[in-house]
Amino acid sequence: MDSDSKVFVAGNRGLVGSAIVRNLIYKGYKNIYTAPRTHFDLRDQNDVEKYFEVNRPEYVFLAAAKVGGIKANSDYPAQFIRDNLQIQTNVIDAAYRYEVKKLVFLGSSCIYPKFASQPITEDQFMTGPLEPTNDTYAIAKIAGIKMCQAYYQQYGFNAISLMPTNLYGINDNFDFETSHVLPALIRRFHEAKESNAPYVECWGDGSAMREFLHVDDMAEASIYCMLNYDDSEIINIGTGEDLTIKSLTEKIVDVIGYTGEVRWDTSKPNGTPRKVLNVDKIKSLGWEPKIGLREGIEKTYEWYKENACE
Repeated sequence: MDSDSKVFVAGNRGLVGSAIVRNLIYKGYKNIYTAPRTHFDLRDQNDVEKYFEVNRPEYVFLAAAKVGGIKANSDYPAQFIRDNLQIQTNVIDAAYRYEVKKLVFLGSSCIYPKFASQPITEDQFMTGPLEPTNDTYAIAKIAGIKMCQAYYQQYGFNAISLMPTNLYGINDNFDFETSHVLPALIRRFHEAKESNAPYVECWGDGSAMREFLHVDDMAEASIYCMLNYDDSEIINIGTGEDLTIKSLTEKIVDVIGYTGEVRWDTSKPNGTPRKVLNVDKIKSLGWEPKIGLREGIEKTYEWYKENACE
C-alpha cells in the first residue's frame, strides 16, 4: 500500500473509521476514499456495487458497523445482526469481485466465549457459548470473519480480520441509549459535576473487568496489519491489561473532578465477568500501543467538552 494507492475506509464517520482516516492522512496517504451516508448505504447491495464500480479502490478498511453497549444490544438485537450482516456481505464480496488487493475487517472481542480463559488467545474463537447480552452482534462479526476466511481459502482473496478490545476516544458515541461504558461514564460524571448532583448511579457492582484501547492506537494497528500481516487467522488488538469497571470509574471521576458519591445498581447486569486479550501475536509483529489509559481518558474528555457536550 503506497502513499498514492486508492484506499477506501468504510465507516469513516465512526469511531474507528475516522481514526483510520486521520492516521492515513498523517502518514501521507493521498487517495483516501469514503462513502458518505447521504449518497451510499452500505446495507444496500446496489449502492455498494455502484461505489466499487465507479471508484475501484485498491485497499479497503471495513470499519463500518452498527455498534453499541449492553443496553443497545439488548434493545435492538434484530438491527444489530441484520445491519452488520448486510454491510459485511456487501463490502467483502464487492472487494473481491472488483479485485481489491487487500481488505482489513474489523471484528470485536465479543466474538470470544463468555467464559473464555483469560487472557483470551486467538485459538479460543468458536470454542464456547457467547455472552447473551450482545450475542447477535457477535454472531454477525463471526460471520464476517468466516466470510473473510472462506474468500481467502477459495479465491485467494487477501482479507484479514482484526479483533480489537474495547475502544474509546475521539468521535466516540456519548448517547446513554447506545454508547459503550467508558464514554457513557464520561458524560454521566461530567453532567453530574455541572449540575452538582450528590451522587451518580452506575450499572452492576463494578466488579467486571475490562481492557480499553484508545482508538488512535487501534488505527495505528489497523494500518500496521495492512502492511505487515497476511494470514487469514484472526489477530487480537489490545493492551493486554485490564481493570475493574469500578477502577475505571474512579479514574474518570478523578479526571473530571466530580466530588459526589458513586452508587452501584446491582439489579443491572455486569456483562461478561472478565475480558482481556492476549496480544502476544500482534506484539510479535512489532506493534504495541502508545497511549496510556489515563492519558486517553483525558484526551477523550477534552474532545467531549469541545465537540459533543450539549
